[in-house]
Amino acid sequence: MSQPRRTRRHRAWSVLTLPVLLGVLAACSSGPAAGGGDGPAATAKSGSATSASPTPTGPPGTLFDSFRYTGPTDPALTAHGWEIRTGEGGPGIKDSWSDSGASFPADTTAQGGRTLQLQASTDGTQKGTKQVEIQSTGSKLFNGTFAARVYLSDKPAGGKNGDHVVQSYFPISPADDSANYSELDYEYMPNGGWGTPGPQLDTTSWFKADPADRVTKPHKQHFEGWHIMMVTAVDGKATYSIDGKELFTSTGKYVPREKMDVHFSNWFVDLLPSLGGQRTWNLKINWFYYKDAAAVSYADVQKTVDGFYGAGTDFVDTLPKP
Repeated sequence: MSQPRRTRRHRAWSVLTLPVLLGVLAACSSGPAAGGGDGPAATAKSGSATSASPTPTGPPGTLFDSFRYTGPTDPALTAHGWEIRTGEGGPGIKDSWSDSGASFPADTTAQGGRTLQLQASTDGTQKGTKQVEIQSTGSKLFNGTFAARVYLSDKPAGGKNGDHVVQSYFPISPADDSANYSELDYEYMPNGGWGTPGPQLDTTSWFKADPADRVTKPHKQHFEGWHIMMVTAVDGKATYSIDGKELFTSTGKYVPREKMDVHFSNWFVDLLPSLGGQRTWNLKINWFYYKDAAAVSYADVQKTVDGFYGAGTDFVDTLPKP
């Protein structure tokens, strides 16, 4: 079941020199404007966002990223509002966060042929465990449609199966002790955790982190493979759906109350040294799309994303500045 994050999350920004950062930001803000309306704006196709055309304009109130970066130190990753966690804290195995598990490989099963891969690894010891998480920055996401194409794994990419791994996708408040704390969780546990057998996907809306105040609905089924995972938070309710099928809706106080960041995280509930050897688990994210203050249907999300890919658009951010 979903657990509160009892240790404050620490953020560690990727380090950029001022000239490099200013150069990247200048590139992202210059160049010709592309078409408006509801259609995507084209950029030149590129193997990485670093060498891509300047950040396009696009539909207002939109964030889209196809994660075409060269690696965790790509300056464009930071310039586009992402960071890979390397700080302390929980959840899972404390102080085991590392950017070494984040990569952007070619993948023939991914739309556009590239993906963000988060690889968590463990040998059953704290020293030999690496968890991995990427998160947006700037706390710009509130009510609207959150959608991501995510690959969930039922078995490790290497080593013996059995770890209590959590593959998660969630918008969350920037501070755990915020008076208006908000969190909307997908947590997939192929082998279960906290004494509960798997497979299990928890959909959970939070009002407070500590003491935990949440509503949740577990789904006892296998979800291995690619899925479009959505949360539509509008009109006083938050609705979770996968591939267009509604799973759970929360209302009342269990809806967003402040602006959030979105996180993708691959971590372990506990250590299982008895399994023996090294194990690696992959969580993959093909793309992320957010539409501010609007409910977008599953079909229209896919249509919009297809349009971005068709135009060669790797990144769009037309959200209001915080």
